[in-house]
Amino acid sequence: MKKLTILSISILLLTNLALSKEHQSIPVSTYSIVAYDEATGQLGVAVQSHWFSVGSLVPWVKAGVGAVATQSFVKVEYGPNGLKLMKNGFSAEEALKLLVEDDENSAVRQVGMVDANGNADAFTGKNCIQFAGHIVGKNYTVQANLMASPKVPTAMVVAYESAEGELVDKLMAALEAAEKEGGDIRGKQSAAIIVTTGEPTGIDWKDKLFDLRIEDHPDPITEMKRLIRVSRAYQHANQGDLYIETDEIDKALIEYELATQYYPENPELPFWTAVSLADVGRIEESLPIFKEVFERAPDLRDLVPRLVKAGLLPDDKKFIKRIQKQ
Repeated sequence: MKKLTILSISILLLTNLALSKEHQSIPVSTYSIVAYDEATGQLGVAVQSHWFSVGSLVPWVKAGVGAVATQSFVKVEYGPNGLKLMKNGFSAEEALKLLVEDDENSAVRQVGMVDANGNADAFTGKNCIQFAGHIVGKNYTVQANLMASPKVPTAMVVAYESAEGELVDKLMAALEAAEKEGGDIRGKQSAAIIVTTGEPTGIDWKDKLFDLRIEDHPDPITEMKRLIRVSRAYQHANQGDLYIETDEIDKALIEYELATQYYPENPELPFWTAVSLADVGRIEESLPIFKEVFERAPDLRDLVPRLVKAGLLPDDKKFIKRIQKQ
């Protein structure tokens, strides 16, 4: 354990004490997974619950530091305070132990933690509503309470360990497996997923690869998978924009095409591909794309002349009319 003075530890544990008094236990029974991907350094939390806006309470992640899921009768402070302890050199096990020991109502808590070194630990209080339990694996933990079946944690482990793809895909595989075993006995309502980069900048919003929440939905996991797909589309679109800024047009077009493949139902994405082509003089390549876009979304035709003043298309009336005729 990192050597800190008793005063330093006390400050860390008492941070947000006023908040704790204002917000006592919140009954967010749920299932979740926290994980560290040793291949990429990414950290993540995924959670589903029959409770409104589970993402505002349960998942806490900081790139290069750790990830926390705090649930059952939630004490939210396990999240930010756990991250503070891990940032100050405590392992996930040490941080969780300190927080549990400092919590007079630990019997109703359930918490999973993993740090940026892959150390993982979990705690399930003796009074958590059954079926309740957790499993700690290599670089991850799964935890669940108020489940329809005691098989949920094991199903999550099997799915996570056998899943392929990026960390976000593996986390979602665990949630899907939990739901197939019955999930929350009350049903389903909300979900959330946060995944941070393995190359932290120290700026939270830049370090989040995925930060998605389903506040209230009849099928939150299916909707979450859709949003992950859409998020990937916009990640590629944003990368394309960056390539445009550096005049790497061919690279930009590759990114825009990937964006369209991930989110084909949105005509705006190929629209910007066409705009980029036209702006660099590749008008003949752009026209068929404009034509298809305008057939699907006629209002985008009226957007074309507005892009001239923004510097996104040449100030040439014949040029603009040629596009709008498509």
